[in-house]
This record gives sequence, C-alpha cells and structure tokens, in this order.
Amino acid sequence: MKRLVAAAFLSMSLLGMTAYGSEAAVVPNDTVLTGVGDLVGVNASTESAVSETAAADTAQETAADTGSETTMRSYLTGEVVDTEIGGKRPMAIMLNNISDALPQAGLANAAVVYEAPVEGMLTRLMGIFEDYNLDKIGSVRSCRDYFIDFAQEFDAIYVHYGQSVYAVSKLNAPGIDNISGLSYQEGIGEVDGYTGEDIFYRTDDRPAPHNCYTSYDELQTAMERLEYNPLHYVGFEGHYNFAADGQTVVPTTGTATRIAPGYPVNSPWFEYNADEGVYYRYQYGDAQIDQLTGEQVKYENVIFQVCECENYDENGYLNFNTKSGGDAYYFSQGAYQKCTWSVENPELYSSPARYYDENGNEITLNQGKTWVCIIRAQDAESISIE
Repeated sequence: MKRLVAAAFLSMSLLGMTAYGSEAAVVPNDTVLTGVGDLVGVNASTESAVSETAAADTAQETAADTGSETTMRSYLTGEVVDTEIGGKRPMAIMLNNISDALPQAGLANAAVVYEAPVEGMLTRLMGIFEDYNLDKIGSVRSCRDYFIDFAQEFDAIYVHYGQSVYAVSKLNAPGIDNISGLSYQEGIGEVDGYTGEDIFYRTDDRPAPHNCYTSYDELQTAMERLEYNPLHYVGFEGHYNFAADGQTVVPTTGTATRIAPGYPVNSPWFEYNADEGVYYRYQYGDAQIDQLTGEQVKYENVIFQVCECENYDENGYLNFNTKSGGDAYYFSQGAYQKCTWSVENPELYSSPARYYDENGNEITLNQGKTWVCIIRAQDAESISIE
C-alpha cells in the first residue's frame, strides 16, 4: 500500500482514512509536505485481515442484492457484474484526445468517462475502468490536478504519464494512489507512483507523445510493486444512484436528442439513438471510434457539470473548483433534467459530487455507462440542447 507519512497515519481516524482504499483529506494544490518525519508502512498482516473482512462483507452485500456471492451491482454502471470485476477499485486512466492521438484504444471499456478542458481549451479524457483486461489502453497522457479529484470520487487508482507542476503535491499526498510514467518533476522533485519504465510502452504507429500505452498486465504489475490494496475502503458506497432492473428513468425538463458541451477545439456532440436508448459520441466533425473495436462509442447517460474555474498562470493552466457545486444537466432517453450538484464533505477528496433535481431530490441514473463533461462556468452559455 502507498506509504503514509507518520503524522497522517496516526490521525487517520480524524481524516476519515482507513487501512485500505484511499479515502484521503484534501490537500490544497500549493501545499508542499515537509518536516513530517519518518515514513511508515501499513502492517502487512493487519492489511490482509482487513482485506479479507471487507471481501466477506462485500460478498454478503452482493448476495443480498443479486442472490449470488459471485455477482454484484457495479458501482460504475449499476449493472450486474462478476464480483471479481465490480468488487475491486477501478483504474482512472488519462487519455489523449487531440486529433493526432485518435482513435483511442480501449475507450469503449470505460464505464465512466470524464472530459475536461486543459490549457489551450483542448480537452483530455479520463476513462474509469472496472473491466480493463486489454493488451492496449491509451494513448496515456499527463495529469491535471482536477482529474485527481474526480478519480478519488470513485476510489480509483489514478494512472498518468506526466503531470503539471500544480498536480505534484496532490499526487504525493497521503492516500492518493497513482501509477505514474515519470518519477521526477523538474523544479518540484520526485513523484509518487513510479514503478519502472516497463509499466508503459510506446508504439511506432504515431509520433510521441501520442504513442504511450499500458495494459491490464502492466497495471497489475504496478499495483503489486506499489502494494496498493485492490479493494475499496471501508464504507465506500459508490458515486451514483441507479434505477432498478426493469425500470427506466426519463428526465422531465425537456427533450434532448442532440447535445453539445460547447468545447471550442474538438467541438464534440452526442446524438440520441432511440432504437438503442444510447447517446452516440462525435467530435472533430466525425464519429468517435474505439481503435480496438472499430465501433463508435456510446453511453446511456451524459452529464454536463458546470464548475467555477480560473487560470493558475499566464500559461493557461486551469484551476477547476471541484467542490464548490453549481449547475448540472443530466441526459438520458432523449431527454434532460436541469440539476444542481454539490459535495457533502468538501474536505475529503473521496466525497463525490451528487446531483439534485429542482425539488432537492438526488437524481437516479439509468443503468449503463456515463460520460461527464466538465464545463467552465464562464462557458455555460455555449451549451447546446436540441
């Protein structure tokens, strides 16, 4: 398991941390952790006992829900999946999304996708995978600090190749489990999560830096080397509320058969297919395809989440406020619901955004995959709903 500083380890109960998983307290982006004394690790026998107990608890919960100890409700989709898949922490993998990097490999396997602008208003994707038994995932790109926050809402292992200077203190914070392709940030120092050059590989079908990939086997190797616990922390409840089997949620604000978040560079949009009950994804004027399947990617749910945002500096690095709350839109079944979003405990990275209707009730999502577009508050007028 990722090493914890002694002071933080002694006060885990106050921070809501546990002996496994990664429920961690928020560390401001400009915080530099110094003078905390010796590093300590979690006792292996204690961690093993906690893991076995948690696995037993999970089995009991899944049996109650699905009638089987070998299946459970996915935390990411609400669908019935094998416990071996749904019971483990997912991988949140940073994916390149510029035109030179398309098509992405493995995107169709991501149960949840987060899209957000980076400098220059290009967008970058973070795919959250529970089923990622693939030989090629990527191309993998660098971290921006706000994606770490979104990954923590799912108790995910965060995977990236490189990072902005504003992300290093957060990556190195206690409880933030990440797998990094680089070991050092110029001017900052070492970056936690690096385990060797063999965790990522490069292909010759496109130029660097758009040719960096990883795989299931390599990510498992990294997990073992870093001693990250594969199970969720005690008390993890998931991010979304999902409809029950056989039930369909139809949002009530209005129709939404073609929707666009208003990003200026890749100009993405989604079109609803009524026969399949899904939104197909488009960008750069064409369908967005997964390289491994050759098929267009599609999602049962789409969320537009509007966040306060300002620039860190003159280089255009963005500082999204991932905890402030704001407006949101939920799209499914060719309709939409105008919502608000808020975070119950902003002091914890792991406290997820919840979405509420006009009456203050948390909304229910249809079972299936979800794409979340993070939109700057100053760009909200560019949202298009038809």
